[in-house]
Amino acid sequence: MSTTPINFADKFTRFSEHWSPRVIAEMNDYQFKLAKVQGEFVWHSHEDTDEVFIVLDGELQIEFRDRSVTLKSGELFVVPRGVEHKPVAVSECQIMLVEPKGVINTGDIGGSLTAENDVWV
Repeated sequence: MSTTPINFADKFTRFSEHWSPRVIAEMNDYQFKLAKVQGEFVWHSHEDTDEVFIVLDGELQIEFRDRSVTLKSGELFVVPRGVEHKPVAVSECQIMLVEPKGVINTGDIGGSLTAENDVWV
């Protein structure tokens, strides 16, 4: 067990890629991931799990087929399992994701924005 707190600002200085989540901690079978996002992601869903988005800095829009939700710094939103969604950030946004270990960021869609899993920072 580490006795050192995890500093988000420090962790964000250690990578620059967008849409490429980095693991910073694990709890039971869940991972806490930091990501820098900008532009549009892909439409996707996660059939077996909910997905938690926490905006640490900036603004994130989560589009759904029938509506959208805008999150600002300090806000959290849970996308229910199986719900198709597309995150969008006009300007760079820093987020935390909380999800079970092994979840693929693009769901079953795949493609060029599929990130490698279990990359720690």
